[in-house]
Amino acid sequence: MPALPASFLGAPIAHRALHDRAAGRPENSAAAIRAAVDAGYGIEIDIQPSADGVPMVFHDYGLERLTGRPGRIADLTAADLAGTQLLGGTGGVPTLAEVLKIVDGRVPLLVEIKDQDGGMGPNVGPLERAVAAVLAGYGGPVAVMSFNPHSVAVMADAAPDIPRGLTTCGWEPEDAAEDGVRPDLADRLRAIPDYDRVGACFISHHHLDLDRPRVAELKAQGAAVLCWTIRTSEEEARARKTAQNVTFEGYAARRPA
Repeated sequence: MPALPASFLGAPIAHRALHDRAAGRPENSAAAIRAAVDAGYGIEIDIQPSADGVPMVFHDYGLERLTGRPGRIADLTAADLAGTQLLGGTGGVPTLAEVLKIVDGRVPLLVEIKDQDGGMGPNVGPLERAVAAVLAGYGGPVAVMSFNPHSVAVMADAAPDIPRGLTTCGWEPEDAAEDGVRPDLADRLRAIPDYDRVGACFISHHHLDLDRPRVAELKAQGAAVLCWTIRTSEEEARARKTAQNVTFEGYAARRPA
């Protein structure tokens, strides 16, 4: 089982890169990636598939919030998405391969694979294998994670040498319902039961749920604990009592001395 590189526990990790739409840097954009690299922050990005199976750096399943265009990202080809301008920016939706070229190993890159089952179930695989293919041979510090443990299990098989983790939270009923997750499955995921099964070496846990006993248990067993998403220095100070690093947005997170 590969360990999470120490660099992921150093500089804070910019959530969806160092985005600021008012400054011309939409979330997960090439401009936001460059800004994070220039500032020396780690970077967290999200991956969705294009219609032709290319891993795209984009958070939502739908296009409208981030591009003003109706429809789903999975219904457009990578070429179409490259030509679809992100609101507040000057570029289109980047591919994972393009982001790797920008980062070029200079800062750690945390790659979250968005659930493609629709309810955190086992109907996954093509996107994970496409991500593994793009990451093959990348020399910089990189790790992958997902809310869906089945996705992480596929990555364990497709890219066993890449560190992997679980994105986790308290799975409150309203959040589970919004994400289309059955109540019984939410109850199961809340306990983070798949950590050992998928060969994880870290979790990225919701910052308001860090006092959960299971988080302490995993940390005591050697799991690295990251958290999401911190938006103030006060939240960061509280989170760092448990978490070894933070994923942040909307303010300048503190760097290690």
